[in-house]
Amino acid sequence: MTDRSRFLFVILIAFGAALAGVFVGRSYIVAPPPVESELHQLLHEQLDLDPTQETRIEAIEARFAIQKQALELELRADNARLAQAIQTEHGYGPQVSAAIDRSHKAMGELQKVTLEHIFAMRGVLRPEQATRFDDAVVKALTVEAK
Repeated sequence: MTDRSRFLFVILIAFGAALAGVFVGRSYIVAPPPVESELHQLLHEQLDLDPTQETRIEAIEARFAIQKQALELELRADNARLAQAIQTEHGYGPQVSAAIDRSHKAMGELQKVTLEHIFAMRGVLRPEQATRFDDAVVKALTVEAK
Protein backbone atom coordinates (compact mmCIF):
# COMPACT_ATOMS: atom_id res chain seq x y z
CA MET A 1 0.00 0.00 0.00
CA THR A 2 1.47 3.36 -1.02
CA ASP A 3 1.61 6.39 1.24
CA ARG A 4 -1.10 8.02 -0.82
CA SER A 5 -3.38 4.97 -0.49
CA ARG A 6 -2.84 4.86 3.28
CA PHE A 7 -3.60 8.55 3.53
CA LEU A 8 -6.86 8.15 1.58
CA PHE A 9 -7.76 5.10 3.68
CA VAL A 10 -7.25 7.07 6.92
CA ILE A 11 -9.33 9.94 5.53
CA LEU A 12 -12.13 7.51 4.66
CA ILE A 13 -12.06 5.94 8.14
CA ALA A 14 -12.10 9.37 9.81
CA PHE A 15 -15.01 10.48 7.63
CA GLY A 16 -16.93 7.29 8.45
CA ALA A 17 -16.29 7.80 12.17
CA ALA A 18 -17.50 11.39 11.92
CA LEU A 19 -20.70 10.29 10.18
CA ALA A 20 -21.26 7.63 12.83
CA GLY A 21 -20.77 10.23 15.56
CA VAL A 22 -23.31 12.54 13.98
CA PHE A 23 -25.79 9.68 13.62
CA VAL A 24 -25.39 8.60 17.25
CA GLY A 25 -25.62 12.19 18.46
CA ARG A 26 -28.80 12.90 16.51
CA SER A 27 -30.38 9.56 17.42
CA TYR A 28 -29.64 9.32 21.11
CA ILE A 29 -28.78 12.76 22.40
CA VAL A 30 -31.87 14.87 21.94
CA ALA A 31 -32.13 18.39 23.34
CA PRO A 32 -35.11 18.98 25.63
CA PRO A 33 -37.97 20.80 23.94
CA PRO A 34 -38.21 24.52 24.66
CA VAL A 35 -40.58 25.61 27.45
CA GLU A 36 -42.93 27.15 24.88
CA SER A 37 -43.26 23.83 23.05
CA GLU A 38 -44.03 21.94 26.25
CA LEU A 39 -46.69 24.46 27.28
CA HIS A 40 -48.14 24.53 23.78
CA GLN A 41 -48.36 20.74 23.76
CA LEU A 42 -49.96 20.70 27.21
CA LEU A 43 -52.50 23.32 26.20
CA HIS A 44 -53.55 21.82 22.91
CA GLU A 45 -53.17 18.10 23.59
CA GLN A 46 -53.68 17.42 27.28
CA LEU A 47 -56.00 20.03 28.83
CA ASP A 48 -59.14 19.26 26.80
CA LEU A 49 -59.82 22.88 25.86
CA ASP A 50 -63.30 23.73 24.69
CA PRO A 51 -63.74 25.57 21.37
CA THR A 52 -64.07 28.97 23.07
CA GLN A 53 -60.84 28.43 24.99
CA GLU A 54 -59.07 27.30 21.81
CA THR A 55 -60.18 30.45 19.98
CA ARG A 56 -59.11 32.76 22.80
CA ILE A 57 -55.74 31.06 23.21
CA GLU A 58 -55.08 31.17 19.46
CA ALA A 59 -55.67 34.94 19.53
CA ILE A 60 -53.30 35.30 22.50
CA GLU A 61 -50.66 33.23 20.71
CA ALA A 62 -51.02 35.27 17.52
CA ARG A 63 -50.47 38.55 19.42
CA PHE A 64 -47.49 37.07 21.24
CA ALA A 65 -45.92 35.80 18.00
CA ILE A 66 -45.89 39.36 16.64
CA GLN A 67 -44.40 40.80 19.85
CA LYS A 68 -41.81 38.04 20.06
CA GLN A 69 -40.74 38.48 16.45
CA ALA A 70 -40.31 42.24 16.93
CA LEU A 71 -38.21 41.75 20.06
CA GLU A 72 -36.09 39.05 18.42
CA LEU A 73 -35.39 41.43 15.54
CA GLU A 74 -34.43 44.08 18.08
CA LEU A 75 -32.07 41.60 19.77
CA ARG A 76 -30.43 40.77 16.43
CA ALA A 77 -29.93 44.48 15.77
CA ASP A 78 -28.50 44.86 19.29
CA ASN A 79 -26.07 42.02 18.60
CA ALA A 80 -24.96 43.74 15.39
CA ARG A 81 -24.40 46.98 17.34
CA LEU A 82 -22.43 45.04 19.95
CA ALA A 83 -20.29 43.46 17.26
CA GLN A 84 -19.62 46.87 15.77
CA ALA A 85 -18.70 48.29 19.18
CA ILE A 86 -16.31 45.40 19.83
CA GLN A 87 -14.75 45.90 16.42
CA THR A 88 -14.36 49.63 17.09
CA GLU A 89 -13.08 49.49 20.67
CA HIS A 90 -11.23 46.12 20.72
CA GLY A 91 -12.04 45.84 24.41
CA TYR A 92 -14.65 46.53 27.06
CA GLY A 93 -15.21 50.21 26.48
CA PRO A 94 -18.18 52.58 26.77
CA GLN A 95 -19.68 51.60 23.39
CA VAL A 96 -19.50 47.88 24.26
CA SER A 97 -21.04 48.56 27.68
CA ALA A 98 -23.87 50.60 26.16
CA ALA A 99 -24.55 47.91 23.55
CA ILE A 100 -24.72 45.24 26.26
CA ASP A 101 -27.10 47.35 28.34
CA ARG A 102 -29.32 47.87 25.31
CA SER A 103 -29.47 44.14 24.53
CA HIS A 104 -30.23 43.36 28.19
CA LYS A 105 -33.16 45.75 28.02
CA ALA A 106 -34.56 43.92 24.98
CA MET A 107 -33.98 40.53 26.63
CA GLY A 108 -35.81 41.71 29.73
CA GLU A 109 -38.69 42.99 27.62
CA LEU A 110 -38.91 39.62 25.86
CA GLN A 111 -39.05 37.86 29.21
CA LYS A 112 -41.81 40.21 30.38
CA VAL A 113 -43.99 39.75 27.30
CA THR A 114 -43.43 35.99 27.49
CA LEU A 115 -44.70 35.93 31.07
CA GLU A 116 -47.63 38.20 30.17
CA HIS A 117 -48.42 35.74 27.38
CA ILE A 118 -48.29 32.78 29.79
CA PHE A 119 -50.55 34.53 32.32
CA ALA A 120 -52.99 35.56 29.57
CA MET A 121 -53.29 31.93 28.47
CA ARG A 122 -53.69 30.83 32.08
CA GLY A 123 -56.57 33.29 32.43
CA VAL A 124 -58.51 31.34 29.80
CA LEU A 125 -58.25 28.05 31.69
CA ARG A 126 -60.69 26.45 34.11
CA PRO A 127 -59.33 25.95 37.68
CA GLU A 128 -58.35 22.28 37.20
CA GLN A 129 -56.65 23.14 33.91
CA ALA A 130 -54.85 26.10 35.49
CA THR A 131 -53.43 23.84 38.21
CA ARG A 132 -51.90 21.51 35.63
CA PHE A 133 -50.67 24.48 33.62
CA ASP A 134 -49.05 26.04 36.71
CA ASP A 135 -47.31 22.77 37.51
CA ALA A 136 -45.92 22.61 33.96
CA VAL A 137 -44.69 26.22 34.11
CA VAL A 138 -42.96 25.69 37.46
CA LYS A 139 -41.40 22.44 36.25
CA ALA A 140 -40.17 24.08 33.06
CA LEU A 141 -38.60 26.96 34.97
CA THR A 142 -36.92 24.81 37.60
CA VAL A 143 -35.69 21.78 35.64
CA GLU A 144 -31.93 21.52 35.59
CA ALA A 145 -30.17 21.67 32.25
CA LYS A 146 -28.43 18.44 31.29
